[in-house]
Amino acid sequence: MPLKHLFILLFIAIAHGSAFPITKLVLNDSVPPILMASLRMGLVLIILIPFWKFKIPEKKYLLSLISFSISMGVMVYVFMTLSLYHSKIISPVIVGSQLAIPFGILASAFILNENITPKKWILIFFAFVGVLIIFFDPKLVDNFLGLFYASLMALSFAFAQVFSRQLRDLDISLTNAFTGLFGFFILLVVSYFIEGETIKNIRSININSWILISYQAIVVSLGAHLLMFYLYKFYTVGQIFPSYSLFPIFGVALSFVIFGEVPTILFILGAIIVISSVFLLHKIK
Repeated sequence: MPLKHLFILLFIAIAHGSAFPITKLVLNDSVPPILMASLRMGLVLIILIPFWKFKIPEKKYLLSLISFSISMGVMVYVFMTLSLYHSKIISPVIVGSQLAIPFGILASAFILNENITPKKWILIFFAFVGVLIIFFDPKLVDNFLGLFYASLMALSFAFAQVFSRQLRDLDISLTNAFTGLFGFFILLVVSYFIEGETIKNIRSININSWILISYQAIVVSLGAHLLMFYLYKFYTVGQIFPSYSLFPIFGVALSFVIFGEVPTILFILGAIIVISSVFLLHKIK
């Protein structure tokens, strides 16, 4: 692999890893979690409108596109923000998000009737064992609700990946624009009824939080995503996606730098098991 592509992979891993501590910084600035997820997707939509040009895809893609947009644009981001909002320690949430991979394989088996080999069953089992080890960490007594939302985020991401397989022939700007459209409006309505005072909350967001939300939309939701699809022009998904399992390393490291989170022995042990299992799940057939 050329050095240029290795740097792109590194950028993607760092971007995805940074998303969690950056989101926590915004939430710590009193921005409501559901509203933040909505604004992030709203920025994605605004940026992509010139490329989307309000084109409607063929009817055969609509159901899969709507399902993907709700899974990715609504469920993934709202559960991500809620998991971080209800977590004092965010490193376990970062590692817990890796469950999206075994969840995705299980979803593919049930929805697409794809075969799961005995080796994959073993690795899926160990991935869940690793998360259970993290759950038994005494420091996470007050983090169980956050970890529950992180599991829902991983499950939603898994379903989004299954639906995305039926959208390979669509332009990526169209897919992401629809994701932003559904995410922005649905989450804005949900925020209005659950969190309330939407206009007041938006007006109270300071410039630093707007910069961090923009970083999430531009660098993570658009930049890293588009660069991943760029690499798919040269390599198979199996060659590229294992690098996705490396982003928790950067996320946990950044959590230490920003919040001073020091991993415990149980967390390190569980994280190694989870990340190794997820990495190997992409390396075997």
